This record gives sequence, structure tokens and C-alpha cells, in this order.
Amino acid sequence: MSENSANGLSRFATEMIVALLTGAFGAAVAYGSIEAGAGWTDMGPDAGYFPFYIGLLIILGSLGNLVLAFVKHRGTGEIFVEAARFKVVLGFLLPLVAFAAVSTFLGLYVGTALYIAATMSLQGGYKWWIGVLAGVGVALFFFVIFEIGFKVPLLKGPVEAFFGIY
Repeated sequence: MSENSANGLSRFATEMIVALLTGAFGAAVAYGSIEAGAGWTDMGPDAGYFPFYIGLLIILGSLGNLVLAFVKHRGTGEIFVEAARFKVVLGFLLPLVAFAAVSTFLGLYVGTALYIAATMSLQGGYKWWIGVLAGVGVALFFFVIFEIGFKVPLLKGPVEAFFGIY
């Protein structure tokens, strides 16, 4: 890690972001556990008893990381990741986020085909039709393996109704 030598995301900002995200995750776990029942009954602990305390531990760890970030990294100017390298990471992270979003609405098979086709064409430099063939091929392969071979239905979205599957 270099200090003040390049543009990028600072170590302090990264520590703060991660601590806040893990704290929010811990709060969500604790809140969900309260809804499930985090108390003690005549028959023993409710379903959310153990997860509630795990959520509190996650929050406590996040608060500790916030304090450490302020003590160790505030004002140092230390760069966690340089801008050029961060762009490369985002070049793979953003398509994965898009894959998750598309898969939620259109199903895993459509999401897989689109992700592989786009990644091969845009990042890999393959011709568009090779990317499309590979994407459709991999999606069909997954369909045969999971749906037919293992009999494990995966999220198909509107494709299920369109093709009359199940």
C-alpha cells in the first residue's frame, strides 16, 4: 500500500464502510431475530434467541472496527486501493451485481446466459455470437444438470410460464 502517491480509496474510508456494512448486517440479524422471538419461554429459548446474540456480537465487533479505524487510520492518507485497480475490480463486480438483479426477475438461466455472453463479448473480446452461443450453452447445460439430472428446480422467473415448465 502506498501513501499519498496515487488517487484511490483511502484505507480509512474502506475501514469505515466495511464497519458500517457489517454493523447494518448485525442490526438486521438482531431485528429479524426479535421478530422470530428472541426471548426465553417455558420450553426454552425462542427461535431467534441465539441469532439475536450473534447479531449483537456482530454489532459490537463493527463498533470495535469503527474505533480502530479512527485510532489507526484517520488522517494517515494511506491508500487502500488505487483508482486504476479499483476500476478493474468494478469491471467484474458490477456485472455480477447485474447478474444477481437480472436473475431475480428473469431467472438464473436467463441471467447466466446474459452474464456469460456479455462478459465474453465486452471483457473477453470474443465475437458477440460466440458469447451468445456460450451463454446459451452453459445455461442449457445447467438446466440439464440441475433440473433433469439432480431434480433440483432453480429460479426460472417468467421463462417457466413461457415454456410451460412444470
